[in-house]
Amino acid sequence: MVLSKENIFSLDTGKKVLIIYAHQEPMSLNGSLKNVAVEELSKQGCIVTVSDLYAMNFEPRATRNDITGALSNPEVFRYGIEIYEAYKKTALPSDILEEQRKVKEADLVIFQFPLYWFSVPAILKGWMDRVLCQGFAFDIPGFYDSGFLKGKLALLSLTTGGTAEMYTKAGVSGDFRYFLWPLQHGILHFCGFKVLAPQISFGIDISSEEERKVMVESWAQRLKNIWKEEPIHCTPPWYFQE
Repeated sequence: MVLSKENIFSLDTGKKVLIIYAHQEPMSLNGSLKNVAVEELSKQGCIVTVSDLYAMNFEPRATRNDITGALSNPEVFRYGIEIYEAYKKTALPSDILEEQRKVKEADLVIFQFPLYWFSVPAILKGWMDRVLCQGFAFDIPGFYDSGFLKGKLALLSLTTGGTAEMYTKAGVSGDFRYFLWPLQHGILHFCGFKVLAPQISFGIDISSEEERKVMVESWAQRLKNIWKEEPIHCTPPWYFQE
């Protein structure tokens, strides 16, 4: 059931899950993965909120417009400094404040997206740039294990065009853990999240309808026990097998 562009689904009060969804097409495999996550987690009694970034027309650009009050230095604009000062004064636009509220309330944040150039789509990167700002998600000091989002779980659920064989140590694209390093370690762990193992649906462009159904079912099955999973070790050996 679609309630709004920023949907909330629940049966009973329980764990709170935020799904950051970045795909243009509701009928896509990403859309199906998002839908089955909402369905399965809601069955468990979780309160599930979805931020559908494309449907929300979320602004991905980090600009002066993100500071609603006076600039600390109007002569030379430095986004990182200005957004930090604006956060401390609650001088941020409503879209950032609303997303920060959702993150703050969540026990688990799931990022559902297609892999673009070994990374996230621009609209999702913009969400990370604007929402996970200094003061809210981290500070100096106050990062990695001391990040302000410590105690929360995060999980990347992504689809790829390439096959699983391509994303191995001997494959043409290298081990998938290599390109997860900046996302899982440099962003999520930096902000204090405990990171769960990624859910990767490989080779979707060449997969049959039956194979896609298996991908969705596999995700739903994993979610049944998601709260029992242990986070990965966010250290170089996990990513680079040192």
